[in-house]
Amino acid sequence: MLTRPPVRLTAVLVVAVIAVAAVAFGLVRAATYRPPAAAGPVAAVAAAPTGAPARCAGVPVRATRELRGMWLTTVNNIDFPSRPGLSPAAVQAEYRRWLDLAVAQQHNAIFVHVRPSGDALWESAYAPWSEWLTGKRDGRSPGWDPMAFMVAEAHARNLEFHAWFNPYRGSQPGPDGPGADFAKLAPDHPLRKHRDWAIAYPEGERARLYFDPGNPQARRFVEDAMLEAVGRYDIDGVHFDDFFYPYPEGGGHTFNDDASYAKRADQGQSRADWRRANVNTLVREMHERIRQLKPWVKFGISPFGIWRNAGTDRSGSDTRGLESHDAIYADTRTWVRERWLDYVVPQLYWAIGFDKADYAKVLPWWSDLVRGTGVHLYIGQGDYRVGEDGAWSDPAQLDRQLALNDRYAVNGSIHFSAKQIRDDRLGAVSRYRKKHYATPALLPVMPQLPADPPPAPALVAARTAAGKLTFDWRPGAEKPVSWALYRVAGDAATLVRTGRAGTAPVGDRPGTYCLSGLDRSGNEGPLSAPLTVGR
Repeated sequence: MLTRPPVRLTAVLVVAVIAVAAVAFGLVRAATYRPPAAAGPVAAVAAAPTGAPARCAGVPVRATRELRGMWLTTVNNIDFPSRPGLSPAAVQAEYRRWLDLAVAQQHNAIFVHVRPSGDALWESAYAPWSEWLTGKRDGRSPGWDPMAFMVAEAHARNLEFHAWFNPYRGSQPGPDGPGADFAKLAPDHPLRKHRDWAIAYPEGERARLYFDPGNPQARRFVEDAMLEAVGRYDIDGVHFDDFFYPYPEGGGHTFNDDASYAKRADQGQSRADWRRANVNTLVREMHERIRQLKPWVKFGISPFGIWRNAGTDRSGSDTRGLESHDAIYADTRTWVRERWLDYVVPQLYWAIGFDKADYAKVLPWWSDLVRGTGVHLYIGQGDYRVGEDGAWSDPAQLDRQLALNDRYAVNGSIHFSAKQIRDDRLGAVSRYRKKHYATPALLPVMPQLPADPPPAPALVAARTAAGKLTFDWRPGAEKPVSWALYRVAGDAATLVRTGRAGTAPVGDRPGTYCLSGLDRSGNEGPLSAPLTVGR
């Protein structure tokens, strides 16, 4: 996930990188890129939901199928908790407010930072408790299980919970000390015991410790640390952002993996190819191990928005920015082509018309990349940039970007970050919510995941109290994970509300309704018989 400096290099710094790291930025002349033909409004109103009858009370059923989410960032307490060391009650209250915001925005997923820097927001055998939660690096438990609470609260609101991990970050400067001082790490921090796994970068006060991506033991350890959470909690997704090898820093800093490279690289293998192979191994193994452990859990990565520039590689995008393939050794194209991911979320934090990375030119490149792979494309939207000088001073910028998404093979959007959505600078969030998120949406279906659509539920009766229309219902022979409520309006039955199986559907007004059940992968079963509620 893109966070503000000094936490990591952000898209805002594309121009600044020219001055401090011209070689990494790739100042080359871009070749002409011709976008593919528009794919149509893939994430707009779809046909009848998967597995459901086409009609409710004689009219077609329609529902939007797209992922809508936001990143909830814990590192540096950017979003949550608001500060370290809060009481459990205060943390829980804050988290509920974030989820309520997601529901108000008609989101259906949340991406929560649970391993920001070699730490954990759960009691882990592989990592100390996060100082962004406790305020200390002493490893002391906060006395409760934040992960269990966060997953349960998200599911209660019918939000998918994607656990967001930074695999290789081992530490960084925080409220309880510098980032690369072993003596300041928690007593149970794994890099205290395995100093040969650790590489410090950059130098000085901003230094962090990284698990060496080239060390197979370190790689397996961080995989095990993340899979511990997958096995223990009912999460819906495993999510990485773009922290693999660190972004290049100015001032001559180098990521010193000389010893690891000399020991482990194949003869004649360049360091760049070796580093990419290390990251590829992590991605492939995580995909395989998640499938073995819980085949319904989704795996996705949010990479920097440029794989390579067309001026460097004819297969690249019409851009002139930092190339993640060469700068941080993230071969995103391979991950998608090999189908090691269920979804990819490029961080397209640039304005339409930006000369070095035009949103309108980068978007079709990603759409073309995923075509035919089965990998879902979600776009990382740069809400945090609203209000900056230039194109981002226009409150319609994100609205225009979401409209452009509908022309291509885009399955949804994730917004960075929760705080910006809450703050709604220039009214930009209200603007795009009204135009693009005015009605609920079902999650897009991934055919590669297990499918078990439930049988039709039954709408039994409806009760009206205090202006609220509440339905009594019965599941079919198999209980669904969630439900979708449709109301006939004119010549179609449209989606009006979704919820978890343990909750009661609530209608928005008198009319004719149908109800369906969905499995945890979003596959929808047949609709109930219609029920008409009079005035």
